[in-house]
Amino acid sequence: MSGTSAVDVRRARNVVAAAFLGWTLDAFDFFILILTLDNVSKAFGVSITSVAFSITLTLATRAIGAFIFGRLGDIYGRKPILMLVILLYSFFEALTGFAWSFMSFMVIRTLFGIAMGGEWGLGSSLAMETIPDRWRGWVSGLLQAGYPFGFFLATLVFDFGFSSLGWRGMFLIGALPALLVFFIATSVQESPAFETMHHRKTKVSIGTVLRQNAKLVVYGVVMMAAFNFLSHGTQDIYVKLFLGKQLHFTHSEMANAGLIFNAGAVIGGILFGFLSQKIGRRYAIIGACVIVLLSLWPWSHGTTFATIAIAAFFMQIGVQGAWGVVPVHLNELSPSEIRATFPGFVYQLGNFVASFNAPIQTHIAAVNGGDYGYSLELVGGIVAVVLIGLMIFGPEARNVSMTHRSGEA
Repeated sequence: MSGTSAVDVRRARNVVAAAFLGWTLDAFDFFILILTLDNVSKAFGVSITSVAFSITLTLATRAIGAFIFGRLGDIYGRKPILMLVILLYSFFEALTGFAWSFMSFMVIRTLFGIAMGGEWGLGSSLAMETIPDRWRGWVSGLLQAGYPFGFFLATLVFDFGFSSLGWRGMFLIGALPALLVFFIATSVQESPAFETMHHRKTKVSIGTVLRQNAKLVVYGVVMMAAFNFLSHGTQDIYVKLFLGKQLHFTHSEMANAGLIFNAGAVIGGILFGFLSQKIGRRYAIIGACVIVLLSLWPWSHGTTFATIAIAAFFMQIGVQGAWGVVPVHLNELSPSEIRATFPGFVYQLGNFVASFNAPIQTHIAAVNGGDYGYSLELVGGIVAVVLIGLMIFGPEARNVSMTHRSGEA
């Protein structure tokens, strides 16, 4: 988008706001469960490991939603299907608060995962196809910063509202994202790249596109599995199990640590997204992973609040700094014919591979005397090294046209 007018800028700004809020509120809903794991386990009389498996179901079924809603987005447009997805995940989040048994809880969380799976691909493709090319790096970082910002908001609600709301009330608050649909309906326009592709006379089937890009699909899934192990492996059991159960931090200390490291995550996402526009997507991700490795020991073996807070702050600068490049990197690599499907589906297939992270980490800790710090260090260190290797040898398509066809430069 060159020679950008004031109208184009307003259109792009509204799309970025909608995509950012969609992912923020999606993450807000997801992390409510992370923060209430032990409370849910007590309410239903099951182990924390059993409740942790609901996280696995949520993550695993996101691939189903990414494919279903991504295909709908490629056919009918990014905007209307994004609105549908937000309504659905808000509904299932609120319904979680009414779960009458552990089985119903697990079923509802599975349905939530399917709905949640459609948001990222639709929101990121709508944004990347609308904004000026020069915005791509920092907008990518901003969009991905919505994930830790959602965690930040969930932590605030947990800190100040849990005592009066209880775990069920926390999930009912998760219905609020549905209000975002009104903003999207009135202030967001459809992607211009989708409109261009939609009006082309010659259509290419998704099967043909996938066959033409088979190696890219495999690479993308492996890359996103590593990314998801990096994020979930440094977040899912960190607060409640490592800080709370192992280090015996108080409710306030856990909440404050969460606020601090999520502030680092937001900074990291925006910073490395911006850097990726200057130095390239792969080099930015490698730099962020180096920060992860440097932070690893004090983050997983610290014992005081000060050490944990500082190390976790820099750890999440690295983790979400790497993630801040993902929206633009995947959308640039994606063939335009299936951009609503490809980034989200590849992302969520990788998420499926990493969906057993929480049970794996709790098991590793259990067989090592309840040492959650060791489990966190092991997973975080391995996947950071794997990601560096993938970036060294992987492809990049910085600043590619968002309307290029498969096989085009």
